[in-house]
Amino acid sequence: MNPALTGTDLPPGARIVVAMSGGVDSSVVAALLAQQGYEVIGATLRLYDDGALKGKAGSCCAGADIADARAVAGKLGVPHYVLDYESRFQTGVIDDFADSYIRGETPIPCVRCNQKVKFGDLLDMARTLGADALATGHYAKRVTGPGGPELHRGADLSRDQSYFLFATTADQLSFLRFPLGSLPKSEVRRLAQHYDLKVADKPDSQDICFVPNGSYASVVQKLRPESVRPGKIVDLEGRPVGDHQGIIHFTIGQRRGLGVAGGEPLYVVALDPTQDRVVIGPKAALARDRVHLSEMNWLVPIKSGDILTAEVKLRSAQPLAAGTVTALPDGLATVDLNGAQFGVAPGQACVIYQGDRVIGGGWIQSAERRSLAAA
Repeated sequence: MNPALTGTDLPPGARIVVAMSGGVDSSVVAALLAQQGYEVIGATLRLYDDGALKGKAGSCCAGADIADARAVAGKLGVPHYVLDYESRFQTGVIDDFADSYIRGETPIPCVRCNQKVKFGDLLDMARTLGADALATGHYAKRVTGPGGPELHRGADLSRDQSYFLFATTADQLSFLRFPLGSLPKSEVRRLAQHYDLKVADKPDSQDICFVPNGSYASVVQKLRPESVRPGKIVDLEGRPVGDHQGIIHFTIGQRRGLGVAGGEPLYVVALDPTQDRVVIGPKAALARDRVHLSEMNWLVPIKSGDILTAEVKLRSAQPLAAGTVTALPDGLATVDLNGAQFGVAPGQACVIYQGDRVIGGGWIQSAERRSLAAA
């Protein structure tokens, strides 16, 4: 395997810490780097009390995953450490997740985990160990450009994870490596078989790691029981049409499970936590073409007032949408889309691309329809 192909531009013998989740992707990263002659150190994070998840297929960071990571490291003959970051994960990710849902948002805890734990605490630990890089199993590319390292979409667009990495800073990117960025998933599975790794056929993680049964609402209710209140489902004119047991059970754009009969398909259009109201309406009422962002992370030189032509991704599974981005003071930005998008949800990320390159991104605070705003 050509080191250039796998994004490892370091000389043989360089020390690289590999974030090993126990899955096939990070296990193959460790195997590739060890085979290429790097000094590999495996690190697995213990992030939460995983008793409910032990043995659960498709989970992430559970007890069985730690054992799998340890077994892979043993087979490769590389040192392996388990790091207890449970308290940091609780405050930086789980609590943030619960509070976001209570505010009527739709959070992305995987981004917060990358931002605060993996590329914060773990990266600092890797530097403390004297490592030259921290490598992960993300399907994204780190490309050396004229201005330094750049973040690009992975070659396998069906697996691309650059959306979840938008909050990576330029300093972090200089230390990170993504060896799978140029590979399709099928090749990663083949390499796992080639290296005879026990995780070669292990299912990919599907759920948020700390949500054992896929019920986000049950997690929020357990963490913030006093904040979950029943309320009214109302139409666009504010007329009650039904009841609900808490806005945490809903997200913008949701169609199923509303419990309201209607002659046409109805969707969640807005969530009002101050009055415990869920607003529903037809799909047309979801149309938005101006999006307001906060906590912007720019990976290109930018100043307030700059206007960029770009494409944006408003949810991880949605296609790119063309528009213009205006940088504002205090980490804010506004995106004017060329065409309306549907289901734009506060709490999600808006990631900005030029071609395959990620140039920045931020958190969606609100969205509107310009034609309505101007009326």
